[in-house]
Amino acid sequence: MLLFPNAKINLGLRVLEKRPDGFHNIETIFLPIQLYDILEFIEKRKGITTLNITGISLETENSDNLVMKAWQIMNKKFHIPSITIHLHKLIPIGAGLGGGSADAAFMLKGLNEYFNCGCNHDQLKNLAAELGSDCPFFIDNIPSLGTGRGEVLEPLAMSLEEYELFLVKPGIHVSTREAYSGTIPKMPERSLKLLIQNPINEWQQSVINDFELAVCLKHPEIQSIKSRLLELGAVYASMTGSGSAVYGVFKTGEIDNHQASFGDCFVCRGKLFV
Repeated sequence: MLLFPNAKINLGLRVLEKRPDGFHNIETIFLPIQLYDILEFIEKRKGITTLNITGISLETENSDNLVMKAWQIMNKKFHIPSITIHLHKLIPIGAGLGGGSADAAFMLKGLNEYFNCGCNHDQLKNLAAELGSDCPFFIDNIPSLGTGRGEVLEPLAMSLEEYELFLVKPGIHVSTREAYSGTIPKMPERSLKLLIQNPINEWQQSVINDFELAVCLKHPEIQSIKSRLLELGAVYASMTGSGSAVYGVFKTGEIDNHQASFGDCFVCRGKLFV
């Protein structure tokens, strides 16, 4: 089976409070975007499940990869056969784009379909939540308000068809632990769900990523990229997730040859999945 896990961006991200379990309650809006990994698996007649990774080099051992953990969860629950997995990484890591979470969620969905396990979407989301806070989003893979650790999802009706995305990822890796260490949890006066109902040209001052200030202080290049996107005409620009990727939302047709403005950074453009 051949799958194409896509990345996501966060439209605003609030760190609300620390939980007794050590995690944080957050509020964010997840949007799927047109940036993909390639994931393939083939059923084996005998032997153990194996994973081969190409493309972007990962820092973890293959046995610790979320794709392998997704297979282990499904195998424990449904006793599915061993498989050979090939993951070609194209979504940058340490970027706040959710590539690893997407790979895991798509593996769960793919295994469920291929081996006729019979899980519905809610059951798949519960399994995905065992793998990571962002993973459940990629089961439905539609614009959603995320609360709790990010696993409590509410679908959102949004209209951004007139806009496209320009994404920039500098050569900086920001860990989730690093991002959280620089934030002070606080409860906002208004929900992101209400704020995004305002015109998009009002979002810049109100739809905020709480990780951004501390991350940009430590990595000024990220702030420079955001400022440059706004100079180039983005109606809204933000760091996504815990960083380090930054995106600008442009009116369709108003993105020129912006790649030249960002040197050796990874860049991509595409429509938002809304």
